[in-house]
Amino acid sequence: MNLSVDIAGVTLKNPVMTASGTFGSGMEYADFVDLSALGAVVTKGVADVPWPGNPTPRVAETYGGMLNAIGLQNPGIDVFLERDLPFLNQFDTKVIVNVCGHSEEEYLRVVERLADAPVDMLEINISCPNVKAGGITFGTDPVATERITREVKKRAAQPVIMKLTPNVTDITVAARAAENGGADAISLINTLTGMKIDVKTRSFVLANKTGGLSGPAIKPVAVRMVYQCAQAVQIPIIGLGGITTAEDALEFILAGATAVAVGTANFFNPRATVEIIDGIADYLQQNRIEDIRSLIGAVR
Repeated sequence: MNLSVDIAGVTLKNPVMTASGTFGSGMEYADFVDLSALGAVVTKGVADVPWPGNPTPRVAETYGGMLNAIGLQNPGIDVFLERDLPFLNQFDTKVIVNVCGHSEEEYLRVVERLADAPVDMLEINISCPNVKAGGITFGTDPVATERITREVKKRAAQPVIMKLTPNVTDITVAARAAENGGADAISLINTLTGMKIDVKTRSFVLANKTGGLSGPAIKPVAVRMVYQCAQAVQIPIIGLGGITTAEDALEFILAGATAVAVGTANFFNPRATVEIIDGIADYLQQNRIEDIRSLIGAVR
């Protein structure tokens, strides 16, 4: 029975990885999860300099999920290279670094620093606000998406995954823009913009007013968008958004995802990733399916 999948020439031992921002760089979870069992670890966003993130409160529970306005707090590329990457390289898993920035130049500085690093792939978070374009996120503008993809590809030594925002009218437009820019793969979806108000205090629950909605509540939207993009582009797709069980993961794979990423589930079940891997293996065995790849995009 084969659980391995291929993304842009990189072979993952199974299709399950972590979602950026929910697993740190693996240190917090190493006591609960054998990182070597995972197909890949996707790091928290890495910027060219330390980012303090947004003011608190910046996390709130919602029905079927959570809102976060962390603001991509991270210690920056120097600390990542000195501390986090050596830790990850101890394990037999692929390392995918999520890159964030507020301008094209910020993204490119991180990509260039990673060129000689022992990293398997880069995931470019284009849900960041473009400060030079008045704060509009890179991923909501297909012209900006294609441009930054092309510029990153010129400098990247590793395959490039563009992480798409769902906060657009038609996500296939963004997917095609990333593909046209030379992306090796795309990942979707990032969080949906949401809001929560405390009716007792008549105030916003999050200091930022809005935050990113994640968790099971967004899964049907994510599956639909993965399916749409699978019909629109030829490059591999990493599906994420509300995955908590093997059945959830298999939905994304049947919709067209080559691999899946587990995010919010890590917060309430630190072993979610390995349980999903085991569940997928059980499904293949029970249904006498020899190769996970035969399920990719099987629903038309």
